[in-house]
Amino acid sequence: MSAYRVDFLVKILALVFAFFLLSACSMNKDSAPVNYNKHWQNIPDAVPQRVEKSRYGNPDSYEVLGKTYFVMDSAKGFSQTGIASWYGEKFHGRKTSSGEDYNMYSMTAAHKTLPIPVYVEVTNLDNGRKAIVRVNDRGPFHPGRIIDLSYAAATRLGVAQTGTANVRIQVVNEYGEPDGDSMVESPVETGGKLYVQVAAFATEENALQQLGLLQGEGFSDVRLHIESKKGNTLYRIRIGPLPTAHVAKQLMTELEQKKHHNLKIVSVN
Repeated sequence: MSAYRVDFLVKILALVFAFFLLSACSMNKDSAPVNYNKHWQNIPDAVPQRVEKSRYGNPDSYEVLGKTYFVMDSAKGFSQTGIASWYGEKFHGRKTSSGEDYNMYSMTAAHKTLPIPVYVEVTNLDNGRKAIVRVNDRGPFHPGRIIDLSYAAATRLGVAQTGTANVRIQVVNEYGEPDGDSMVESPVETGGKLYVQVAAFATEENALQQLGLLQGEGFSDVRLHIESKKGNTLYRIRIGPLPTAHVAKQLMTELEQKKHHNLKIVSVN
């Protein structure tokens, strides 16, 4: 293939990507769906999963409205505070930057620089509500805004009613726990009670679901440990206390056989 043709194809792909961005997160007037009356407490979180970068929507950089944005290589440990907005009926069914169709009834969102897809927990700092959403789009490109929520996510968080809100976003991993934020445990020390930690979550609801799953699998002494650090609350699911490190390692083997991963032995004084 000639260098001219390669250059031509690159330009075409760049134009297509820019079209997706502008069509998905335009600043023109949008509207809410008619007769949408689902109560915010009945709107479930997106379910975090292990993800790989989308083939689309992850260029090294892109330009919108004369400004250049640089896409992050990794989302690990990312958190951000700012203003959230939402987009709805006007873009329903259109292509997102990831190439997926935008569905205003799904728990999704747009962000300017996070790699996509990625899951983030959004906390509305104005009312305390939280939700986990899947970022699969680019935007918002309005000054001062950090995330554009689907209409369902905005309803769950109370942003649909106010239009915008002050929020904190934090990337979570496939277990719904903060990804890389204060999740490193101390080495096992003598003198403390030993536990096997199975998972940690940013929401109590997800933690209780995991606790029930483990109990249903026949594990006993499953406990919920709640920990607050720097204004953030983590809900850790642990099994124990255990008599020896050898017993803890045997328990880890049993858990791994049941497809539980990211296990660790912790010592709690």
